[in-house]
Amino acid sequence: MSDVRVVGAEVEATEEIRSPEALRFLAELHEAFAGTRAELLAARARRRAQVAETGRLDWLEETRSIREGQWQVAPAPPALRDRRVEITGPTDRKMTVNALNSGAKVWLADLEDSNTPHWANVLGGQRNLYDAVRGEITYDSPEGKHYALHEGQQRPAIVVRPRGWHLDERNIEIGGRSAVGALVDFGLYFFHNAAYLLEHGSGPYFYLPKMESHREARLWAEVFAHAEAALGIPRGSVRATVLIETIPAAFEMDEILYELREYASGLNAGRWDYLFSVIKYFRDAGERFVLPDRDGVTMTAPFMRAYTELLVRTCHRRGAHAIGGMAAFIPNRRDPAVTERALGKVHEDKRREATAGFDGSWVAHPDLVEICAAEFGAVLGDRPNQLDRLREDVEVTAEELLDVAATPGQATERGVRSAVDVGVRYIASWLGGNGAAAIHNLMEDAATAEISRSQLWQWVHNGTRLDTGAVLTAGLVREILAETRAELAAEIPGDRLATAVEIFGEVALAEDFADFLTLPAYQRIG
Repeated sequence: MSDVRVVGAEVEATEEIRSPEALRFLAELHEAFAGTRAELLAARARRRAQVAETGRLDWLEETRSIREGQWQVAPAPPALRDRRVEITGPTDRKMTVNALNSGAKVWLADLEDSNTPHWANVLGGQRNLYDAVRGEITYDSPEGKHYALHEGQQRPAIVVRPRGWHLDERNIEIGGRSAVGALVDFGLYFFHNAAYLLEHGSGPYFYLPKMESHREARLWAEVFAHAEAALGIPRGSVRATVLIETIPAAFEMDEILYELREYASGLNAGRWDYLFSVIKYFRDAGERFVLPDRDGVTMTAPFMRAYTELLVRTCHRRGAHAIGGMAAFIPNRRDPAVTERALGKVHEDKRREATAGFDGSWVAHPDLVEICAAEFGAVLGDRPNQLDRLREDVEVTAEELLDVAATPGQATERGVRSAVDVGVRYIASWLGGNGAAAIHNLMEDAATAEISRSQLWQWVHNGTRLDTGAVLTAGLVREILAETRAELAAEIPGDRLATAVEIFGEVALAEDFADFLTLPAYQRIG
């Protein structure tokens, strides 16, 4: 077995989490699967290079029989049959208590985009999940407020989102190399909690992010089967919901469900990462893939509507849940007008999803749980879901998924300034350990920062003309970046602000496009 070594600093109250037995389990996972993971990341790069040449994606001819076949995924376990409202958030202790008290049906316990992978967050999050699973979690704030679980209230099912395949965990070395972040997150949670969850009426449930192909889904299925066998967990106990948040995955929804069919629980419309992926994949494919300002790209844009309608049809045909996306609007308890607008937007968004056939959706704040539940309740009534609504009226073509040019709107100077401001603010928050940042009354995570920087890269490299008549250049972006740095100097500590500005400038303007801004950002944290 490969040597496994924890090189990160000691983290309080996590000795049990990084026990020798748990680390041996991680080493076994890495021996079995790290090599395949590396091959699949290389395959991503090759596929993207092909798209750069052709400006085209399409259905895979070699998997036609899967798309045309009559098969379904395993039935949902009782804890995941009603998913009408899911609350999302990182696994810090306060959020954990609030999520479990929220009244949602599911808590997406996020170890990915809304979590900065500081070593203390990685291990501390696992400690908090361990306690949450057992209903033994409390939190005392620095201000003296005590948070505890409500007695007699049904708690949401916990669905953990590990990091994507592309991220490493440098605080654990296995065989002399940094561990795979996804295997660390999955492995520690599964090792410590799978058996306990099954004994208490739930199970080891996961959200799988950032996948780009059914081969990556097959790898997860192999990981699940290996983990179950290694720990004596009954085969098929794991359930996985896949985020369809990359444009290549949109062309392989059937295949992804098929590869995970004994484990699959559903697909989620990861709308913000999906938008980022469209920009990233076609960033150099010319004007027909240039989008207007981010806030002008709504779910009613033709290419976004095609993606969500295809997702609902695919899921229900295969007996899987279709879960809607995140409404970024959040209430502000100190500003009634902002709250009223936010609540109205969330009502509208969740009503649209419920009417379109989704079985549930996401919110980022406890105050929004009731709204989401009400909108889905109005459609579902006493039914736990609407899997029987097959949406046979939906026929989506490759051209419709790629019809970015039909999106109304334009790039504006205001949009450029907003992208720089949000990007810098978010990266500064992420560097400080908070990956779920409330910025201008919107909940931002890594996905929305990715949209900001990738749009700027695309606009600059396509010579996009703004509403002012000026062509956006790297020089103009740097001018706005300098102005933004000056404006934020009173709000953000100097060293962190300087690093955030440097990282944002790098990922937005460097000639070589970084696949994910979290890759260079990870090198700047402990």
